[in-house]
Amino acid sequence: MSALTTPFGFSSTATEVAQGIDLTGRRAVVTGASSGIGAATAHALAGTGAEVTLAVRDMTAGERVAKDITGSTGNQEVRVAHLDLTDPASVTAFTTAWEGPLHVLVNNAGVMACPEKYTEQGWEWQFATNHLGHFALTTGLHGALAADGAARVVVVSSTGHQQSPVVFDDVNFAFRPYDPWLAYGQSKTAGVLFAVEATRRWAGDNITANALMPGAIYTSLQRHTGGRGSGRVPAHLIKTVEQGAATSVLLATSPSSKASAAATSSTATRPRSSTVAPARCTESPATPSIRTTRDGCGPCRNSWGRGQGCECGCCSRFMSRCLAGSGAIASSRSMASWSGVPGSAV
Repeated sequence: MSALTTPFGFSSTATEVAQGIDLTGRRAVVTGASSGIGAATAHALAGTGAEVTLAVRDMTAGERVAKDITGSTGNQEVRVAHLDLTDPASVTAFTTAWEGPLHVLVNNAGVMACPEKYTEQGWEWQFATNHLGHFALTTGLHGALAADGAARVVVVSSTGHQQSPVVFDDVNFAFRPYDPWLAYGQSKTAGVLFAVEATRRWAGDNITANALMPGAIYTSLQRHTGGRGSGRVPAHLIKTVEQGAATSVLLATSPSSKASAAATSSTATRPRSSTVAPARCTESPATPSIRTTRDGCGPCRNSWGRGQGCECGCCSRFMSRCLAGSGAIASSRSMASWSGVPGSAV
């Protein structure tokens, strides 16, 4: 993997990143596109001429956003489809109904630091929404992605992944106290691992997957944290929704983004003319307010200052090792049954 250099920076918007890109005749799916950076991502992709499907749980909100996108871009190929990532049946219905090739899949939908909650199948809510649902969606659409011959998968992760590795022995907090931030962290780590392993295993299909950190943006994602996330990000590092969608659009559209396949990218959040090298778990780009722990695990030495002891048995060596692929393989084996398709693991 080679480094990726772009002319974009912290203030770049999704529209600016998509400037001059023509995706006429190509098809994209954006999950969670009824609001926030998902809606901004869908808007920018529609502006390139692509056929865009908004995969949303709230159909009323999705239809409203689709109407706004069509009105402002003139693109008549903006569609809305129901998708509940916490419901395996809903994911299966979406993938079964899809016909033809798929060129871009943006796994954007997510939940952050919510109160303790579990799906009907018993999965912790954040892990089910942020990772398992997208895992099943992407593997279910593998045939459509492979049919394109040069498809992109974009996984919206977060520097919050530094909070926790995937704790395979206790994903659902059965043997440790529930912590909303640790749950969020492991779900975002899982997304990064998935991007790494999807790119490796699907290389023969020429499918490129990237995980990204969009930056700090105030949207409905922070509804469980008083609207301000961790509350530790300085005001000058807060992005607008349009700026927050920029890196997703970059990885979905830029011809050069294939060079950074499976890297944790924050290209559009960095200074202009910056170079982003393929990242490892302990080397992921971090804002000044979120420091990467190199001598211990996220839960016991993290930037939120909990001061708690390590309850998950993780360490920085494990985090580096799992990003190299072993963690992703274990995750795929452990979670394949969620989708109801034995052996569907990436």
